[in-house]
Amino acid sequence: MTVLAQADGDAPYVPEHVAIIMDGNGRWALSRGLPRASGHPEGAEAVRRTIEASLEFGIRHLTLYGFSMENWNRPRTEVQALMAFLRENLAEETAKLDRHGVRLVFIGDRSRLDHDIAACLDDAERRTSSNTRLDVIVALSYGGRQEITSAVRRLAGKAACGQIEAAEIDERTVSEHLFTSDVPDPDLVIRTGGERRISNFLLWQVAYSEFVFTDVLWPDFSREHLAECLDEFGRRNRRYGALSA
Repeated sequence: MTVLAQADGDAPYVPEHVAIIMDGNGRWALSRGLPRASGHPEGAEAVRRTIEASLEFGIRHLTLYGFSMENWNRPRTEVQALMAFLRENLAEETAKLDRHGVRLVFIGDRSRLDHDIAACLDDAERRTSSNTRLDVIVALSYGGRQEITSAVRRLAGKAACGQIEAAEIDERTVSEHLFTSDVPDPDLVIRTGGERRISNFLLWQVAYSEFVFTDVLWPDFSREHLAECLDEFGRRNRRYGALSA
């Protein structure tokens, strides 16, 4: 955790890794008499604001829950609209992020994505791979249980062919086989939209994360809202199961 030097003092403590469950796009649209899918472009604007604020505040890793495995069960028209939005905007957004030194990483099951979208994700990762200002990790077609299951399968395969002994498998080994093996676990998890649950997000990684829940719908989430969440995090006493000094 680093200290953020700001004259207005609105976010004095900055966690290294912030993860956000971006909830409320559909409800934001419905509250305005619009189709649910209309909330996704507005949600994308909130993503841009949050990335800009993360760069400003000095956050090093930002993980965004973009589309869960369970979201595939949503109405086909809504899923198609979201995928179309990715097709139309990902290349342009990647170019902008690249110019600002942002590294893009996508985690999740790409086998369910159309080939052209999966290729766009690969290209975005390659194009930004050497950037170091901020890692933006997008969980797309992602599920925490599925991620852990995949890691277990890989470890079981290695054990079966003698590459590793079962007795050697520990927490560090499991972590090394997760999608997030090259980034630290989240210090802070934010969920927008008023719900109070994890929704199958980074189940292994959030074991000791701090949580902040806000009623703000994701399309309305701003720099100021992020600063408030960071301020709340700064007031927490993280003990990791031990007693305070």
